[in-house]
Amino acid sequence: MEFFSTFHLDEKHDMLTHIEYEVDISKWNVEGEHPMSQGVLSVRNLIVAAMFAALVAIGGRIAIPLPPVPITLQTLFVMMAGSILGARWGAVSMSIFVLLAAFGAPVLAQGQGGLAALFGPTGGYILSWPVAAFLIGWFTEKRAPRLSVAYLTAVHVIFGVLLVYAAGVTWLSFVTGMGWNAAFAAGALPFIPGDLVKTAVAAIVALRVYRVYPMIRKATPVKSQKNQ
Repeated sequence: MEFFSTFHLDEKHDMLTHIEYEVDISKWNVEGEHPMSQGVLSVRNLIVAAMFAALVAIGGRIAIPLPPVPITLQTLFVMMAGSILGARWGAVSMSIFVLLAAFGAPVLAQGQGGLAALFGPTGGYILSWPVAAFLIGWFTEKRAPRLSVAYLTAVHVIFGVLLVYAAGVTWLSFVTGMGWNAAFAAGALPFIPGDLVKTAVAAIVALRVYRVYPMIRKATPVKSQKNQ
């Protein structure tokens, strides 16, 4: 009788240990990482997202004298934020920038900030950046790891240039009262050559960074022992 009691107790202990093991393993659901590692990853990505927001602010104060008009580096970093950080963190990065501008931080071109500057004639461009970064990141994630310079350049042209131009020119036309064609001639046409150069530069840099240190991480489903 004592033998059978001991046997049943040991069997129950083994079952409980097995259950605890299953529960513990089920927590490792992102590339085999523990939730604490995921928390560290989130903090790190948030810091890098804030760094990209800072780069956009700095890029607004750097002008490259290209014909027909000088260009800044703001949209270069917007495109890189999406293609390096991915959809979620790229959008977070540009949202941080927009919030800083809304609360008066001098992050806009010429050191401006505040709601009046944010919703001024160029507000459409700025407000479209979180959406542009998200879409660039989404299409980057869809193609990863089979990325190429040509693919990223095309994504940058569509969402980093055409989408931003559409929002910016439409907003410029609405705020100033000028016709859409006139707004396009003033707010987009002179910048096309420089922005096309930036799409290729952003693609080259983003691809190299992504291959060395990929930051886009996808959740993977947990496989139970029945499926193995």
